[in-house]
Amino acid sequence: MRTTPLGRSGPEVGAVGLGCMGMTWAYDPKGRDEATSVAVLRSALDLGITLIDTADIYGPHDNEELVGRALAGGYRERAVLATKVGLVPGTGGAPVARNGRPEHVRASIDRSLARLGTDHVDLYQLHRVDPEVPIEETWGALAETVTAGKARRIGLSEVTVEQIRRAHAVHPVASVQSELSLWTRDALAEVLPYTEREGIAFLPFSPLGRGFLTGRFGSAEDLPADDWRASLPRFQAEALRANLALVEKVREIAARVGGTPAQVALAWVLAQGRYVVPIPGTKTPKYLTENAGSAGLTLTAADLADLDALPAPVGERY
Repeated sequence: MRTTPLGRSGPEVGAVGLGCMGMTWAYDPKGRDEATSVAVLRSALDLGITLIDTADIYGPHDNEELVGRALAGGYRERAVLATKVGLVPGTGGAPVARNGRPEHVRASIDRSLARLGTDHVDLYQLHRVDPEVPIEETWGALAETVTAGKARRIGLSEVTVEQIRRAHAVHPVASVQSELSLWTRDALAEVLPYTEREGIAFLPFSPLGRGFLTGRFGSAEDLPADDWRASLPRFQAEALRANLALVEKVREIAARVGGTPAQVALAWVLAQGRYVVPIPGTKTPKYLTENAGSAGLTLTAADLADLDALPAPVGERY
């Protein structure tokens, strides 16, 4: 797989990364298998997918433990390992809450390193900004992890340009992780152009529209049992039917270029910037190989224009 720098001053990574959330959390709970997930993680490295992304909230905690077990025995040295802090289990029916207190960050990095079985992570990211804590205070605690050698770089997730600037005034921002796909393009307005100008890596999560853009879901009934996506507006029956028109156009272009819908969707994301490294999630060897193949797919200017012209999806993100 071709490589790209993780930002202007970052290490080279595979052009496509791997998001690990679905291996233990949110998606298809009855379809999880640890042995298969471990094999997928190790196969990813063999395919040149080197950026491995997890978070302490996934599970919570057991995703980091799974990744740690998968990277044991010499695999860790081949990976650019990223994890996140700042989300905690919610109360009163809320699935998650935000915690950006410096003392939480300081304690969490040590717990994450223990679960991951390593003495440092290559990228430590603030999962969400806590509105109750000035970002400068939270970011200062993340900067301490770099000074202590526990993290090589630090990044942000789902932030505004102003929040990036405020954090960067305290310590360099290495990456920004936000949703970006053919049906979620908000970052194209301000955040992605800013990160490109500043040489900051941009890591799109859900670049396949939570699997919808692969064409695997023709109706709400196609979602696995107890899957979190069933609660999302875009996956409700009426919205899902309307959104199938986007997938049909992606299928047309896939047939034209000799790829799959997933590869076309990822190739479009890859074309959005020099420092864009999408992190599609999968726990299936077949889809891992398919995702890796997107790095070698070439879309013409006409292909990109057709994809740019797709209408907005029906339904909010959450």
